[in-house]
Order: sequence, then C-alpha cells, then structure tokens
Amino acid sequence: MDWRSVTFDWNRARAFLVTAEEGSLSAAARALGMTQPTLGRQVTALEEELGVVLFERVGRGLVLTDSGTRLVEHVRAMGEAAVAVSLAATGQATDVSGPVAIAAPELYSMWLLPPVLRRLAEVAPGIRVEVVSSNRMSDLKRREADIAVRNAAPDQPDLIGRRLTDDTAGFFASADYAARLGTVRGPEDLGSARFIGFEENAPFIAALTQRGVTVTETSFGLRTTSHAVHWEAARQGLGIGVGPVTLGTGDPLLVRVLPEITFDYPVWLVAHRELKTSPRVRIVWDLLAEMLPRLMKG
Repeated sequence: MDWRSVTFDWNRARAFLVTAEEGSLSAAARALGMTQPTLGRQVTALEEELGVVLFERVGRGLVLTDSGTRLVEHVRAMGEAAVAVSLAATGQATDVSGPVAIAAPELYSMWLLPPVLRRLAEVAPGIRVEVVSSNRMSDLKRREADIAVRNAAPDQPDLIGRRLTDDTAGFFASADYAARLGTVRGPEDLGSARFIGFEENAPFIAALTQRGVTVTETSFGLRTTSHAVHWEAARQGLGIGVGPVTLGTGDPLLVRVLPEITFDYPVWLVAHRELKTSPRVRIVWDLLAEMLPRLMKG
C-alpha cells in the first residue's frame, strides 16, 4: 500500500458522519462538543477535498446527496473501526465498572441486545447491565434507564439522541397459516384474514386501513400487550403478525405476506445529557451505536 497517497482527514470524515446521522450541523456540533462553525468548516473542507457536494439543505435540516449516500457507509465503517480501537486501548474499557440500565422494546431486547452484551462482556467485563424490556417509553429523567433504544426522537431539552438507522416491519405468518390463506395478490385478499393485534389496537387498525387492508376489531382473534407474545403467536400459526423484516426473514417458522406492504420507523439512541459524561455509559452507548445498525440489516 502506498501510504503517501493516503491523505484522508479522519476529523473531516467524522464531522461528515455525525452530521449525516444527526441530520443537522447544530445537532452534530452538540454531539461532538464543538462549535457549529468549526464543524461546518470541516464538512466543507471534506467536500472541497473530494470535489463533491455531500449535503442538501431541506428546511432546517440536511439530507445526503447521492454522493453523500455512497460515501456514508464507507465512513461509518471507519467510525466503527475507531470505536473498536478505542475500546481495545489498554486499560480504557477493562477498568470501567458499575451498572448501566438499557431500555429497549421487547423484540429488540431479545433479538438485538444479546450480541451487543456479549461483546460488552469482552471489552468491559466490569459493567453490569440491566435490560428494561418494555414497549412503554422509559422515563430517562427519572433514571428508569440510563440509555434507551426508541422509535422516536427525544423531545425534552435535557435528553440527547442519535438517530441510528431506520427499521422496516412487515407482515409475517407461519407457513401453515399462509397456506390456509391461499393466494394473496394484494391487500384486498386479506379482508378475511385473522390478524394478531395489540392492546392499543386503534393505531394498528388505522395503519392497516391506510395500506388498503380492510379490518375491524373482529379481524383480531388475539390481542396482547406483549410484542414478544405477538411474534410467537404468529410463529405458532394464530394469524398474521407484524415485526422487523430482518428478524422475520431469518426465522424458519415464518413466511413474508405481501412484501410490498411495509411499516418504516426510525431507531434512536437516547440518554440523559449528563449521563454521556459517564465512562461506562459512554462505552455502552458507543457499542450500541456501532452494532445495532449492522444487526438490523442482518
């Protein structure tokens, strides 16, 4: 490798990556602890260095251009490598100890968190984790958790958030139940299907109706407060359930029903502002930010 040809500036790349993930220069500057003008100059310098425009302004935020979209995955890989180097640094992670509580929805808790916690046990064995597995939004201000994985941005000034990625859910059913449905060519063919619902079912019914699936309360032979129970009921052939596409397509007991119907939602990492200064919370935050987007993509 010709190292003399490598002139890429990591500080500029980091400024670009965090701006892409946070959606604005102001939010990125807060996340990095620098001034907005300084961050803006780094992003501009990277654009000039590469000879491309990376962002377009939309309202008060920024969106990636085609060039920015192509570049961001490469820079994200650089960021993950930087986190790995930081965690592997002698004495940086192994000497940190104490409790950290992570709040996450049930499906994420059973699907995504175990690989992260296994890695955490390797790099920071002194950290003791409590998983608050609930579909209710934990109150971080009251310290119900230190870090939360959510599907909505924080709306309180003393909370900080980082948008990790977008997740996609779809319809899934057991192979047996899908066979009983017969040929399904479009939403109109699901009018007599049996669905698995939730405790607060009205938003789900509205979302189905918006996508052309005509349902009433009688369409739901089972409703549950638990997303884990909802998912297992679909696996056992009790009806059509809805859940993350990556999780469902990797499950041998499930088949996708009407793949063209999707439910898209953001995935945020949220913490109380002052907790980000805690070394053990920072280690857990960085690992979650590094691993969750990759795990969601399968």
